[in-house]
Amino acid sequence: MALVLFISSCATSQTRNPNIPEADTNGTGPRKTGMSKTAKGGLLGAGGGAIVGGVLGRVIGGKNGTAAGAIIGAAVGGTGGALIGRKMDKQAEDLQKDMQNAKVERVGEGIKITFDSGILFDTNKSELRAASMSEIQKMSEVLKKYPDTNVLVEGHTDASGSDAINNPLSQRRAQAVANYTIGQGVDASRVTTQGYGSSQPIADNTTEAGKQANRRVEIAIFANDKMKKAAENGTL
Repeated sequence: MALVLFISSCATSQTRNPNIPEADTNGTGPRKTGMSKTAKGGLLGAGGGAIVGGVLGRVIGGKNGTAAGAIIGAAVGGTGGALIGRKMDKQAEDLQKDMQNAKVERVGEGIKITFDSGILFDTNKSELRAASMSEIQKMSEVLKKYPDTNVLVEGHTDASGSDAINNPLSQRRAQAVANYTIGQGVDASRVTTQGYGSSQPIADNTTEAGKQANRRVEIAIFANDKMKKAAENGTL
């Protein structure tokens, strides 16, 4: 029953208040939605947060889950979620300020960063381009300022070619970003990787624009156990 009421309330909240500006559509500017992510974290009941987060994670992330699904699936909810959301608000602001060639979004109790693979890699390659390294360096500096988070790096390709090519390519690209991030001083224990190949498209693979959008690296940043415990204890 709680799940039904929660989803119903989410649907109801879609009506836009004319006194509140629309959210920034490109995801890189300051967030201007009517309800902050901090407040939305507080809407998840402490008991039902994990269940609702898992359901929404599957809806947003697809059958296997992507960065957004990982973030929502790890949600604490309740007052603890609100405290985590406040921390993530500040971290997202720092990332948005420093990173000009990536899309930074606040999702639930975490942050999703999306890099176009064309920025990071040459076609069919998994070695980072020299020009892209500065963006990962900027991200790494912010990650070091906020050490109590986990970082999931995901690689995605378009549907050109076979799974035998795309799956390992996406994994190598995710690992290349992770390795460089760790090389900048981010604790390796915080960072995990996943390659999805072409299985998680966000656009139409029959168009060139869609293929370009699907070739990407997504990064999920969410609270680790230490931050969750501090939030639940009210000491964050």
